[in-house]
Amino acid sequence: MANLVLTTFDWVPDMPRGHVRDIRVRWALEEAGLPYRVESVPFHHRSAGHFAHQPFGQVPWLTDGDLSIFETGAILLHLGELSGKLMPADPRGRSDVKQWLFAALASVEAASQPWSFFKFSGDTDETPMRAFFDGFLEARLKHMEEVLAGREWLAGAFSIADILMADVLRLVDRFEGLATYDHCRAYVARATSRPSFLKARADQMAHFAAAD
Repeated sequence: MANLVLTTFDWVPDMPRGHVRDIRVRWALEEAGLPYRVESVPFHHRSAGHFAHQPFGQVPWLTDGDLSIFETGAILLHLGELSGKLMPADPRGRSDVKQWLFAALASVEAASQPWSFFKFSGDTDETPMRAFFDGFLEARLKHMEEVLAGREWLAGAFSIADILMADVLRLVDRFEGLATYDHCRAYVARATSRPSFLKARADQMAHFAAAD
């Protein structure tokens, strides 16, 4: 039996399927070839046990023996420590991967997440707040376009940083937010054409569909 256990919801509505954040962990586990199993917690009626593992009542979390780890960035760092396929061994390479991992969360997703909330809600009203978030994301994407113009992957070889950054940008692309950012769009296409991503996405979709 696999020592690594990924816990996610048993079901979610159609809209977020394919983007629930357990996909980042599935992707990393598939990329590294690490054995794991998936367990579920109810989407409704979240229990005290759920909050004991994830204090905000979200998913996913990963258990590795007696360790329980929440937040996808922390989980990916843990998996990077377990596999040379996800993070290089040399100090400089590891530093590069870590800084881009945090950049994906703190710089790019910090801008893309509020923007995506407007898109998911279908809100098209032009308000000052909406204009602020549009501009915030645009500034981040312009910087990423310059970065990705000169490299295939963020830190040399494909790594956990690319899993996280590509997943962040993938949601922007879902709502045509990368339409004028050719290098960002090509980067997402490269990452999401990998067999590990295709399997992770198919497995997530099947997991939620089984509970319909």
